Amino acid sequence: MPNKVFIHATNIHQGGGRCLLDALLKAFHGETEFVLSLDDRMPTPMGMERNVKIKRVKPAVVQRLNAEIWLGRSVAPKDIVLCLGNLPPLFKLRGYTAVFVQNRYLIDDVTLKGFPLRVRLRLAVERLWLSKKMSNASEFVVQTPTMKRLLEIKTQGRVPVRVLPFIAEPNGDAPSVPKSEAQKIYKYDFVYVASGESHKNHRRLIEAWCLLAEEGVFPSLCLTLDDARFAAVCIGIDAMRQRYGLKLTNVGELPHEDILALYGNAGALIYPSNFESFGLPLIEARQAGLSVLAAELDYVRDVLDPEQTFDPDSAVSIARAVKRHLGVVETPLKIVDATNFLDMLLRFD
Repeated sequence: MPNKVFIHATNIHQGGGRCLLDALLKAFHGETEFVLSLDDRMPTPMGMERNVKIKRVKPAVVQRLNAEIWLGRSVAPKDIVLCLGNLPPLFKLRGYTAVFVQNRYLIDDVTLKGFPLRVRLRLAVERLWLSKKMSNASEFVVQTPTMKRLLEIKTQGRVPVRVLPFIAEPNGDAPSVPKSEAQKIYKYDFVYVASGESHKNHRRLIEAWCLLAEEGVFPSLCLTLDDARFAAVCIGIDAMRQRYGLKLTNVGELPHEDILALYGNAGALIYPSNFESFGLPLIEARQAGLSVLAAELDYVRDVLDPEQTFDPDSAVSIARAVKRHLGVVETPLKIVDATNFLDMLLRFD
């Protein structure tokens, strides 16, 4: 048993990281002493164990640097440290240090084009931090085999990488449970739970919906975009909605409990994201009994086998997957022989 367990999460307070951290905070048990360094904006659950100490860190560069110095001085040789913010500690620690990596942008060689300048600078700094300080980790922990392969390329085998997937809700590997026949009328035919970054691929998804509209197919789609953070994306989507008469609804960014409720109002999840570290909505939708239409990419197959797949870079492919799911028959291209080809070519009437 370790003397103490340190949870170092000074840059987590929202989104998927917050859900996972909250689940960990609720899971504390036994006589182990936990020491938490948390973002000042991160709430803690009611009734936490008494053997938990919390150091609050304000979201500023100087305070976070001071937190790294404090961590280096506080960790003893028999302690265990879990760093939840994708980055190893700035200083080599005396205890065993596991670093949980969720952000694929830090380990995949993909362009940062399309992000605001402030975000590009932050990701560039974090990429450099991870590269220069990875030897400060005793091991890295990721959630999928794809993330493991990418990280092993970065570490060149110098630091072990372990796959330990977990989510906030229980029964993470529960099989799909189809909804009953009485529930087949939903508020939304499809739901896409995602923020508006470029890799989430909303542009191709809406292009597919426009193609469907041109064929007289109008499935309803619910999005979860923050119209303040992703104003340009939302304006573009609304323009297409009006132009083609699309059945699109944007309910905005939702708390996690409302997202879980949203699945109950949808017939299927569609997931065109170009890449993910884990793809939590895929698992949550499967738990809720939804059919899943997703990109034919490794990160998807890491966690489930979808009912339909498509090329995420092709609006035509996405539209065809939607039609297959809806049972819309698409007449295949008629192939003719050379004689018929000449007859048709020379027919002028």
